[in-house]
Amino acid sequence: MGVMDLVAKQPRIDDAFGRVLARCWEAGAAPWSVVEVIERDDGLIAANDASRYFSEPAQWSALDRWAWEQAEGRILDVGCGGGRHAVAWVARGHEVVGVDPSPAAVRITRERGAKAVVGSVPSLPEDLGRFDTIALCGDSLGLLGGPEQAPQVLSALATAAGPGARLIGTGTDPGDGADTVHADYHSWNLSRSRARGQLRLRVRDGAVATPWFDYWLASPEEFAAAVDGSAWTLETLHRDPAGSGYAVSLRK
Repeated sequence: MGVMDLVAKQPRIDDAFGRVLARCWEAGAAPWSVVEVIERDDGLIAANDASRYFSEPAQWSALDRWAWEQAEGRILDVGCGGGRHAVAWVARGHEVVGVDPSPAAVRITRERGAKAVVGSVPSLPEDLGRFDTIALCGDSLGLLGGPEQAPQVLSALATAAGPGARLIGTGTDPGDGADTVHADYHSWNLSRSRARGQLRLRVRDGAVATPWFDYWLASPEEFAAAVDGSAWTLETLHRDPAGSGYAVSLRK
């Protein structure tokens, strides 16, 4: 097998996440109608029910529902995906702008009745205006990326926030990973000066993949340290007493 054969077998980089969402939306967002495949940089493959990106508020975790309910005024939905949070806010009368790097996700969110634009943190589009609430729901605190990237992301979000604005979201504590399939990955991260729960991921859809991206499962203590010194003040942090999730509310 030659070098050209190996190159030909690499996935094509494109909007794999958007392709998954589009097929799921076309299938009526029926449970397990479409599978989202996530690849980690150590070769671990995970498969998820893509219909979760279209779930209704009654189906969300108690933490995600709590965070969603803290929103006020004009809302920036960061990592809006298929619009599950944005559409529900619009139904409550809020003005919402979703932002997502996936063009297909943005198209679907618009089709569902919420405004959305292509973009990502920390390089948000410049013409979005100011917001009363910055939302990173659905475990999207992971979009902080890691300890090194988080200050830049938090600064960009503060720039988009009006005076006294609120930042809400949910995240996951990675724990120590002992006796799990993640133990070696955590150790590998620490050996290369990365945070224990800092993931390097991409979404796959057949022979198509998104670019690799960092997604940070920060412990509450790591998250609080990242916020310290930023334009944000951590006001509330709720932990799931029966799991690893947590929800936060910050104030600019």
